[in-house]
Amino acid sequence: MSEIAGITGRTTVVTGAAGGIGRAVVDALHRAGAAVDPWDVTDAPGIRTVDVADRDAVVNAWRATEETHGPVDLLINAAGVLSDDWDLCMCVNAGGVRNMLDVAGPAMAARKRGSIVVISSNAGAIPRTALAAYAASKAAATSYARSVGLAVAPAGVRINVVSPGSTDTDMLRGMWTSPDDDRAAVLAGDPDQFRLGIPLGRIADPADIAESVLFLASDAARHVTLHDMRVDGGATLDM
Repeated sequence: MSEIAGITGRTTVVTGAAGGIGRAVVDALHRAGAAVDPWDVTDAPGIRTVDVADRDAVVNAWRATEETHGPVDLLINAAGVLSDDWDLCMCVNAGGVRNMLDVAGPAMAARKRGSIVVISSNAGAIPRTALAAYAASKAAATSYARSVGLAVAPAGVRINVVSPGSTDTDMLRGMWTSPDDDRAAVLAGDPDQFRLGIPLGRIADPADIAESVLFLASDAARHVTLHDMRVDGGATLDM
């Protein structure tokens, strides 16, 4: 175990914890010595089953977590869906963040401590021709997180955003029909869809995103809040 100031020993909730980036975040937090309560809509072993789109479920789960583990110090919002269904994207990607922050923000502010990281997407800042609903929901999540961050900053609570680009997860692979060709297309970009390639020439691993989350959640970033960190290999340049 490698101790990290502001992480080791801290009670942490991770939503979307069962797979992809969420699972990588849970693993990284465990290695850093955090006490993690993983949430997901699945009923997988060791996971607290919570639908973040259901406000009552979030309120009840937060209460249960604090009764079991004590006050939550860190929250990582990793729950999300990739779909062209507007209502689904808004309900989970934007509404889930709203529900989590509406519960966690006041609780942390009352104790005058806490750190929250919302995992959004670089698609929330750069339009994509085939991802309108998803991109809009991520833009909403990012904006809401930063607005709530302004409200709780005077209490010493930090809220930051990590916006990944293409990341090697089941969600991304689910969009592919020919893995080799589709991977090459992601790296090269697609001018017809106004999509830049990836200057670093690689698709991110979930662990790459998790390490960025760990930094922003930790005391190493104690003077960083309201920040939107793009972890996309340069795909969105300085936009």
